[in-house]
Amino acid sequence: MNFDQLAVVATLGFAMVLFVRGTWRHDVVAFGALMLAVLLGVVHPDAALSGFGHPAVFTVAAILVISRALMVSGILEPVADRLAALEDRPALQAAALTGLATLLSSVMNNVGALALVMPIAVETTVRAGRSPAKVLMPIAFGSILGGLTTLIGTPPNLIVARYRAEVSGEPFAMFDFLPIGVAVSLVGGLFLVTIGRRLLPDDRESSRYSSKRFEVASYIAELRIPHGSPQIGRQIAELADAAERDLEILGLIRSEVPLYHSLDHLPLRPGDVLVLRAHSTAFERLARLPGVEILTDHAELDGPLQSGDVGTLEVVVPVGCRMEGRTPKSLRLHTRMGVNILAVGRRGRPFAERLGDVVIRAGDVLLLQGDLEKVAETSQTYGCLPLAERGLRMTRPRHRHLPLALFLAAITLTALGTLPVQIAFGLAVVGLIVTQSFTIRQLYETVDWSVIVLLGAMIPLGEALETTGATGVIAGWLAAAGATGGPVLALSVLMGATSLLSNFINNAACAVVMAPIGYGLAKELGLGPDPFLMAVAVGASCAFATPIGHQNNVLVMGPAGYRFGDYTKIGLPLTAIVFLVALPVILWDWPLGG
Repeated sequence: MNFDQLAVVATLGFAMVLFVRGTWRHDVVAFGALMLAVLLGVVHPDAALSGFGHPAVFTVAAILVISRALMVSGILEPVADRLAALEDRPALQAAALTGLATLLSSVMNNVGALALVMPIAVETTVRAGRSPAKVLMPIAFGSILGGLTTLIGTPPNLIVARYRAEVSGEPFAMFDFLPIGVAVSLVGGLFLVTIGRRLLPDDRESSRYSSKRFEVASYIAELRIPHGSPQIGRQIAELADAAERDLEILGLIRSEVPLYHSLDHLPLRPGDVLVLRAHSTAFERLARLPGVEILTDHAELDGPLQSGDVGTLEVVVPVGCRMEGRTPKSLRLHTRMGVNILAVGRRGRPFAERLGDVVIRAGDVLLLQGDLEKVAETSQTYGCLPLAERGLRMTRPRHRHLPLALFLAAITLTALGTLPVQIAFGLAVVGLIVTQSFTIRQLYETVDWSVIVLLGAMIPLGEALETTGATGVIAGWLAAAGATGGPVLALSVLMGATSLLSNFINNAACAVVMAPIGYGLAKELGLGPDPFLMAVAVGASCAFATPIGHQNNVLVMGPAGYRFGDYTKIGLPLTAIVFLVALPVILWDWPLGG
């Protein structure tokens, strides 16, 4: 390797390490890596920002907007109601929910597909006295598999398609992915709702439910004993009894000194702050006690949590949410929106710090309280996903069926080759704005700008792999690894390497890096690039073995109380199934040849 090749590989390798560590946001890491590549001379300054004008970047943004418009339109509510009616038949309901998520993600962003199906799954399973842990992972994985079916189903497909256009003059078409996607979705989905579902936990401490309990996670909250409270002098254990022991006392802060051990028999004093873990129903019981204050962000809660137009809503924090990386104190939601963050849940793990100082992470479950319309607006503005609407409805667009009509029109124009995908979906977004089905504010709030920055920064780095010749070197290594088994083994090695990488970094970034390597491997072997690019697309979407491999994996982790090992237990056999199914279909649909 020469200096330029070493520089670009080292830059990307350093970025991958930072992606895995998660110390900084992935968009910050990607943009920093791009700037470093410019300083090292492997990316020309004039080309540094070219990725932000790439058609794939614009298409991803447009699909995010249209997916959101479909979500808030309520067009799928009749389907949701029918699925909710299956709550007394858990196996059939799990299969139906997984199938719906898979189908939806074939034509819309897979995070949006999960967001549509997850509240139905949580509400119906909890109401039936079952843990959502049995259904949420199959739904999340099903939505990832469904994205393999069409060009617009997942960002890696778009990126690989555009790369093909750059190297051969023509992108993959809308339904070129269909044979592979349908095959892996059917076989993988069957595994998820049968064997996979049986391997999932059903009694995690962080997911204990009963038919009378609609909450979805354990929360961390604070309770203060004010001066003059009739609770002064009572033992802490008596307070827990008043909440029917549906809580756990994690700590006591007395005169700014935290205490964590042997608390049950301590008498309560004025100004004591109890840090507790509880379910939402326990908050209601505690709030009815005289002389007790449940602390919220810069606001005190008087009376029950729900009365009149005031209610609570459980939401999950997705990757890229505007709350991610901030604390309840810094958000100041009460001042800005009139909404309180009552509690934070994170897989049942207690926090050592005060609630106001807890740094919110992707996958956390928040309990919001306030006027129902304001709670809904806050959830939408900050990009949170409701877990159970409890009769709460987001604002509907003026023309309920128009988003679906525009969406189908864009798909048709793309499939017929009348317009490029970015133009067809761009026109659909314009249609939403012109007809006032979507506001400009909603548009900018809906786009996950961290993904846009990630893609815009990674594309020039991927191109630098080619221009420096590093792809040829790496492809040579892969070709040597598969030399004894021929091109089929080389194809398998490429797919495996892509999948491994995708389990630790964003799948779009993975596709950007691996597409040139796949093309270089095809050239090294003297074969056509299409089967190798398809292998990259499939491998980039096989992020099942870790919770950090895909946004959907993170989203279900908190509500279901999953642990890291749960993903490996289900994800590794699912990845093997996808490989065994996808490879023969790729070779049949895109034969190896020169």
